Amino acid sequence: MATFSASAAVGEVLRQPDDLLKLTTYRNKLLKEKAALDNKLQEEIEKLMNTKDESDVFQKITRVSAVHRNFAQTAKMVEQLQSMADKVDYLGRLLDDDRSQGPISDAPHLLPIHFQLQQLESFRNETMAEAKRGNREEREILTRWFEPLDVLIKEFEGWMWELASNVVELARQGYGGTVVRLVKIIEFEGREDEKTVALRLVRKVGNDAARLRGVQGNARPIKNYRHKFLDAIEKNIKGKFADHYDRNELDLLGFIDGLDFMYKDIIRIKDDVEHLFPPDFEAVKWLIHRYHLALDEVLKKVVSSAPEAQVLLELYAWTKEYTRSMKELEVPSEWLQPPLLDGKAGDLLEDYVRLIITKLEEWTVNLQKQETAKFRTRTEEPSRGTDGLFGMDGVVDFFSIVNQQIDLALDSNQGAVLARVVTEAQAEKRPEEVAGGLVEYVMALANDQLRAADFTEALQNRLEPLVSDKYKPTIVDRFNEAIDGYLDVAKQCTGTLVQFVFNDLRPATRQFMQSGWYNDQLMPQIIETMRDYMGDYQSHLNPSIFEIVIEDLLDAFLITYLTALRRAPPNSLRMPGAVQRLRSDISQVFDFFTLYKPPEELEPSFEIMDQVASMLSASPQMVFMDYWNFAKTHGPQLQFVEAIMRARDDLERGETNEVMDTLKRKVRDEGIEDPQEPTIMVSYVEPTPTDKQVKVLGASGAASLMANISAYAGTMASKAKGMRSERDRERF
Repeated sequence: MATFSASAAVGEVLRQPDDLLKLTTYRNKLLKEKAALDNKLQEEIEKLMNTKDESDVFQKITRVSAVHRNFAQTAKMVEQLQSMADKVDYLGRLLDDDRSQGPISDAPHLLPIHFQLQQLESFRNETMAEAKRGNREEREILTRWFEPLDVLIKEFEGWMWELASNVVELARQGYGGTVVRLVKIIEFEGREDEKTVALRLVRKVGNDAARLRGVQGNARPIKNYRHKFLDAIEKNIKGKFADHYDRNELDLLGFIDGLDFMYKDIIRIKDDVEHLFPPDFEAVKWLIHRYHLALDEVLKKVVSSAPEAQVLLELYAWTKEYTRSMKELEVPSEWLQPPLLDGKAGDLLEDYVRLIITKLEEWTVNLQKQETAKFRTRTEEPSRGTDGLFGMDGVVDFFSIVNQQIDLALDSNQGAVLARVVTEAQAEKRPEEVAGGLVEYVMALANDQLRAADFTEALQNRLEPLVSDKYKPTIVDRFNEAIDGYLDVAKQCTGTLVQFVFNDLRPATRQFMQSGWYNDQLMPQIIETMRDYMGDYQSHLNPSIFEIVIEDLLDAFLITYLTALRRAPPNSLRMPGAVQRLRSDISQVFDFFTLYKPPEELEPSFEIMDQVASMLSASPQMVFMDYWNFAKTHGPQLQFVEAIMRARDDLERGETNEVMDTLKRKVRDEGIEDPQEPTIMVSYVEPTPTDKQVKVLGASGAASLMANISAYAGTMASKAKGMRSERDRERF
């Protein structure tokens, strides 16, 4: 390849025949170029050799410089070590002079002390970092040598945090310069911390030159003065509230009255402290927030100490005033988070009411015991009023107690408190929910009644042969009265157990004939609730009582359902969907009750629902046919029939009027009257002078259901008035 290149070069020169004559010229030219290249190459070689010699000299100079630098540093270190004790003593005297003036003072030597301490500390850090290369004994000697400096640094820092904890008071007393000097020190140390962190990060990268320059940075510890400064302020704020609480622990009303000191501090912060701090501190926001947190902490402590009712009331009023005052001071709500008492300051009213009610219950129980004893023994005649009427002192005493508690509630100036006290004073008149354990106790009570009846009957059978004929009727009558009483209580218990079920079902039964009734979820929920209750009842009730509960539950359900139909607004039943839903509901309920009773025993009870469904689905011309079957059993019930006819959305008002006119004529012509025997639609109360009939479904209100059931059951039992028959006893 080289030969080819030379030939090519010759070919370039000798292109023409006469070029041979120029060979001498070309040769001389090339010789000159070669000589120039040789000279230049020789010069470069000489430079290279000179550089090598110089590098050897530089290495020697570098080593000598390092030795000299180390010598100088050692000499300087020795000199500083020798003079350090005097400097530490001098700075200690300056510090003592400042501290002698107290924490609320000008602290004139704060910056000079810090400046010189910072230099001594840097010297110590560098020295100890270098000492790591030495042996343990040398490090221990240096550590002891620097002990006075370490003690002075700790004392100075303690003095700084003591000053920091009194920032607000310093500003109040006109020593804002002290705060500024503190902040300057904090900022300086913060910048030094940042440098130290940066140098450590660079060192981790592995750059040797940077590592050499970072000896001091690596030796200096991170001080976090800013955090310590803020911690000292926060500790002082908490201490103010804690001291105030300790001084007034036995006088919490005085404690609440004395909390106004924080408003003065906040005003001072906004007026005199804010300009002493750099903007990045957000001093006002931070300080007010810390006051808020400390206040919240001490208020929670007060609430947890179970204070008197008056303290709770005063505390509630103070929290309301706090919110208004902070708004007047133009403090943003964002700075006052989380809210006092976790936003549950309103619960103070609940606690206040609870205390009042506790006292009310305590006094009422004692009063009840006293009055019950008086009523049971009746050793004294009842008291007489000015009008000569008999009365019980307990009534007067009870209402006197209630009035006292209402007066306390009035002191709160809170309508909610007064409403709660009045509500609790009559809570037993209208309970909204079943108290825990009441269901179990009612079941136990019902069972106990049968057990007591059995014990009474056994005692009667044992004593009856032992007494003479003269006293036998009296004893038998008394035993029978006792047994009747036990069975009456048991019957009341069954009604109460059913009431528990329908109390839980109330939200669901209120949706009957409403929009939610048309979905498929309502009745399964109702049945599931009844199934849960019946499972418990069946497990814990006497079987005879459980049988009565099932009968009462069935009657209660049918009455509830028919009452809902009776109250359905005009044109609210969407036909034919309403009839389909009704038949589906009844089918599901029928299946449920077959779990506890044979179907043939249930069919007579459910017959009325089939009759009602037939009337609802009949055409206007054929309603009277289905009505006839209904009326033969339950009587005319024209109001009920008219109500369900008007509820149909497929009948116009005129059509409904025509239907009702037809039915009224039918009743009049056929002489249809209420049945002699009570049905679920009609019951008879105790005979009155007018022998007035009571329409079961005509009642209204939340209490009507159990009133209807009781009336119906009472009518059924009217034939057994007096001594119960053996059949009735066996049934129980």
